[in-house]
Amino acid sequence: MGDPRKAKNTYSRPSHPWQGRRIEEEKKIVNSYGLKNKKEVWRVVSSLKKTKEQAKKLIAAIGSQAEKERKQLIEKLAKFNIVNKEAKVLDVLDLSTESLFERRLQTQVVRKGLARTAKQARQFITHRHITVHDRIVTIPSYLVTAEEENQLRFSDSSSLKNEEHPERNIKKEKCLK
Repeated sequence: MGDPRKAKNTYSRPSHPWQGRRIEEEKKIVNSYGLKNKKEVWRVVSSLKKTKEQAKKLIAAIGSQAEKERKQLIEKLAKFNIVNKEAKVLDVLDLSTESLFERRLQTQVVRKGLARTAKQARQFITHRHITVHDRIVTIPSYLVTAEEENQLRFSDSSSLKNEEHPERNIKKEKCLK
């Protein structure tokens, strides 16, 4: 038993610390998605691994309960726009880590054009400039649902909401050139 006040890791570390190919892949992911460190990569890899393990168990299971769980798994992933609503459980096994990284709030802020880079998006989120469905969210790893995707904007109390803010004008000047 562990200390109940100390949270358990939500990820598992790589089995071997010095695998060159894995390290290079992780560096590319960290740089392209503007992550803080490799623990964020490991968290996504672990959650995807758990989802795939659940899908494997459901593929082998039979009965009405297994059918309900299959439907729930597909609905959960469709809610985040990771798979289609008509997808099968076998399609879950084809998912990649990039599909989960694309659903992060940090990535969605960049894709929506509220920030120029992923690092800047991370800063805007942690400094309370971004709202999701009229709620300020300060967690860059927050998974954005398909419904919330259109409701990303600057918060009302943010100075970035002003069209004349220097960070917002830079984007317009680059577009004009």
